[in-house]
Amino acid sequence: MDSFNHRIQTALGGSMRDFRVPGGADLSRRGDQFFDWQNSRRSNGLWPFSRSTEAGPGAVCHAADDRGQPIQGVNFASQDYLSMSAHPAIRELAIETIRVYGVHSAGSSALVGNTNLSVELEHRIAEFLGMEEAILYPTGWAAGYGVIKGLVRSSDHVVMDMLSHVCLQEGANAATRNIYQFRHLDVEHCRQKLATIRARDTENGILVVTEGLFSMDSDTPDIAAMQELCHEYGATLVVDVAHDLGCLGEDGRGHIGIQNMIGKVDLVMGSFSKTFASNGGFVACRTRALKEYLRFFSPSATFSNALSPAQAAIVLQAFEIIESDEGADLRRRLMTNILSLRAKLDDAGLSYYGDPSAIVAVKMGSESLARLVSRRLPGLGLLSNLVEFPAVAKGAARFRMQVMAGHSEANIAAAVAAMREALDEARLDLDDLNAPVEAITAAA
Repeated sequence: MDSFNHRIQTALGGSMRDFRVPGGADLSRRGDQFFDWQNSRRSNGLWPFSRSTEAGPGAVCHAADDRGQPIQGVNFASQDYLSMSAHPAIRELAIETIRVYGVHSAGSSALVGNTNLSVELEHRIAEFLGMEEAILYPTGWAAGYGVIKGLVRSSDHVVMDMLSHVCLQEGANAATRNIYQFRHLDVEHCRQKLATIRARDTENGILVVTEGLFSMDSDTPDIAAMQELCHEYGATLVVDVAHDLGCLGEDGRGHIGIQNMIGKVDLVMGSFSKTFASNGGFVACRTRALKEYLRFFSPSATFSNALSPAQAAIVLQAFEIIESDEGADLRRRLMTNILSLRAKLDDAGLSYYGDPSAIVAVKMGSESLARLVSRRLPGLGLLSNLVEFPAVAKGAARFRMQVMAGHSEANIAAAVAAMREALDEARLDLDDLNAPVEAITAAA
């Protein structure tokens, strides 16, 4: 095998999990081996992460990889499902809010970081979800982590879908050792976990964790069945609605609305960063008492600066649009694009995961093949995010194509053509790389 092929083969191996628990006494050198592996991929065009856009997340955009190399093409890599990040009303409101309030909250929500805008936003979220109260967090990640760390103590239990987001897993790990995972979407397996816990512990709390829409597989649980199960075993349910709230359902209330569960879920946690054109997150709950407890005992709320005035104003404006005729039209356009992308992928012989949502995860399989596809895509004019082990199961690599209302039919056709061509070329690349090994093996 020549040196070029050897370098490529090396860059196609390994995963981030290999570097999760580095050794050695010198903490400042902990990143060295990871960086060597990362740089091997980077130098061979196989590191598709940490890219930057030049003018925002448009349907077509200019970007650069983390070496500064320019990329231009259709953008299926950004999370702006209703294409509201460039909405004229939102842009103008953000500018006017900065003129009035400045740019910084200058405090946590437990101190003086609130504004009349953030207070109004909390009321708006609670009303939208049919809940009594809501509390804001600086990011969606902070909300997911904070709701668990804020409520769960070391003697309590967390029972969670095995594909729950990292923020939820990290919150559980920080709160208790009593963590139990049930098979993805498997209500009966969750029941077994709850029954086992309650058979030996009737005194402590149980938090059950799931998501309205899972972002890697584009599927959803039976929320009503999960809530009923929690009632049966004296547990509390939290549903993360980061990827479906605002953009799915006739009224934009996501799968909680679709399943007629508005106001019926114990706790609803979400993020603004997918549909609402801003960073930030929230937890909606049933009582002022619980909201205030989270404000002072959820560390990612208590010890983080609150949303900036502009962020709060942007999300309020996004809610106005989402609940208007324009919002309904944007959701229809988004779903039209979702179904068009899925149909064109079918026609091109490309498979994908899950049910119709703004996340269309195209199946690749092996990490080696997926990385070679990722190397081809920028030159073919497509930005799409590679997802590989350990973010998904080994051998289940995929490209998470994130659809926006602002995509055109031409954008969608170009994206599918690029993905098909990149996959065909990557398979040839992989055959060429494996051929010398096979020849040597046969000769031996």
